[in-house]
Amino acid sequence: MVVDWALTAVFAALALPCVLRLVRLDYRRLGSPVRHGDLAELLLVVAMVAMVSPVGGPIPAAGWQAVLVLTTGWFAVAWWRGRAGCAHHALSAAAMCYMVTAMPHAGMVHGPWLTMSTMDSRVALPLVAVAAAGYFVVDAAWTGILVVRGPSVSVPAGSGQASRAVCRAVMGAGMGYLLLASAL
Repeated sequence: MVVDWALTAVFAALALPCVLRLVRLDYRRLGSPVRHGDLAELLLVVAMVAMVSPVGGPIPAAGWQAVLVLTTGWFAVAWWRGRAGCAHHALSAAAMCYMVTAMPHAGMVHGPWLTMSTMDSRVALPLVAVAAAGYFVVDAAWTGILVVRGPSVSVPAGSGQASRAVCRAVMGAGMGYLLLASAL
């Protein structure tokens, strides 16, 4: 229960930098794919809070599945069209949709609500969870290294890149943990 509340607090804290980027950044200068990425990041943070919170989320699992399928599709098409940065958001939304869908629903201990903290059995297709966890752990480590190194000279000031990178590293580590925990 302590781990669940700690993860809930960490993911909830990530919502603040996402919201601050959305209200402060000049997206006309940065471009709409950056805004779409920031919106997706906020959506994924809120979904993670709903998943790990011992209380559960106010949106049934089926609602999250619909939102995450649409998000995956949106970013997959943008990725296919060659927009930079969309691959990670497509994969993140797909992994979250997998977690919601592959959760055991037999006993309906959690009712229709999205609550991974009550899971006492593994997700379906645990190899998919392990492979996805591998991607997120490597991505979180790589992004964390880039955060520690500091911004490159080509990054314009006030672009939100540092905040975005920290959120990506923490979310990646959290997703990797949840995927591994649900698979083992």
